[in-house]
Amino acid sequence: MEAASLAHGVASSSSPLEGMIKNVSLESLQLCERDGKAEDPGVVGMELPVARNIKISNITCDSFKICWDMDPHTTEKITHYFIDLNKKENKNSNKFKHKDVPTKLVAKAVPLPMTVRGHWFLSPRTEYTVAVQIASKQTDGDYAVSEWSDIVEFCTADYSSVHLTQLLQKAEVIAGRMLKFSVFYRNQHEEYFQHCRDVLGGRMMPSVKDNSGSHGSPLSGKLEGIFFSCNTEFNTGQPPQDSPYGRFRFQIPAEVLFTPDTRLYFGDFYCMYTAYHYVILVLAPRGSHGDLYCRDHLPELDVTNNRFLTRVCGEDGQVVFQHAQDVILELIYTEPVPLAQGTVSQISGHQLMSLSTVNAKKDPSCKTCNISVGR
Repeated sequence: MEAASLAHGVASSSSPLEGMIKNVSLESLQLCERDGKAEDPGVVGMELPVARNIKISNITCDSFKICWDMDPHTTEKITHYFIDLNKKENKNSNKFKHKDVPTKLVAKAVPLPMTVRGHWFLSPRTEYTVAVQIASKQTDGDYAVSEWSDIVEFCTADYSSVHLTQLLQKAEVIAGRMLKFSVFYRNQHEEYFQHCRDVLGGRMMPSVKDNSGSHGSPLSGKLEGIFFSCNTEFNTGQPPQDSPYGRFRFQIPAEVLFTPDTRLYFGDFYCMYTAYHYVILVLAPRGSHGDLYCRDHLPELDVTNNRFLTRVCGEDGQVVFQHAQDVILELIYTEPVPLAQGTVSQISGHQLMSLSTVNAKKDPSCKTCNISVGR
C-alpha cells in the first residue's frame, strides 16, 4: 500500500528488503528559546551513531525519501529521528521566520528509506537543506541524541501531470462560454519589431518562459516560445485596444498557427491578487522540440473539445476558432514566427502596465486557482 500523508507531513516507507510500507507517527518537538535561538531537545547522554552518507531520492514537488548509513548493532537503542529541514537561503538551521512553524520534524524510528511529505512545509522548485539527528527517548521523557549529520542539499521538483490535471480541472470550472475569434496577436514596443527585422531575419524568435504563474509550473525557465493572446472584447468581437506590453501589435490569422497539425497543451492556471484569472496554453507543431517537451510534462487537450481554445471544422469545410470568455488566455507558440505572415500596426488604446504578467507571482491564498501541493 502507499505511504500515507500525515497531518504533520512525515510518513515512512520500509526498506526494499521488507517489501512493504509503514506509516510513521509524529511526536511534537519541544523547542525552547534562549537569546532568540531555538535549542535542540534532549541531552547527549549515551553514545548514539551519527547518520552518515545521507541520500535523498524520489523527489516530488511536496515529498522526498531520505536514508542514511548506520551501524546495525546500535539500532535497538534508537527510538526517533530528528530531521532538520530548511530552505537553502536560511543558513542557520535554528532560526525560523515563523516560530509556530518549526522546521524540525520528529519521527519514530522505522526502517529506511523514509518518506517526508507535506505541502505545508515543502514547496515546488525550492532548494532545501536537510540534516538528521539520531535520538533515544529515555524513561523520564527526555531524549539522548547524537551529533547532527552533515548537511545535504536538494531541490524539490515541478508539478507532475497529476497536479497539473488538478489545476486544469479548477480552470475548467470558471472558463465560461466560448466566443469566436479569428486572429492571434502579440503586443510589443516598436523597437522589438525593428530588432526582429534588422537582426533576426524578419522573424520573432522563441525565448525561455519567465517565472510568472504557479511556482511549480514545469514551463517556467524551461520551455521556449513566443507569447500570443487571442481574447476578444465581448461587444465588438475584436482584440482590445489596450495592452500592458506595448503600443505596437502583430496580428496573424489563427489558422496560420493553429493548424490541423498543431497540438494543444494545458500549462498553468493562476491569478495575481486580482479578480482576473489566467490560463496558459501551449501551441506546438506536432513533432517539434516544444511538442516533445510538452508531451512529457503537460496534459494534452483535444483541440476540438475543451473549455479554453478550440479549432473545429464545420460541415461546410470552414474552420471556426473559439476562446473561453471568462479567463485571460496566454498562448505560447513554440516555433519562430515570420513577421511576413501577419501585420504590425499601432493600437489606439492605453498601455495598462498593471495588467502585465511578466514574472508575476501567483496569489497563494486564492482558493479558485491553488491546489494543496504548494504554490
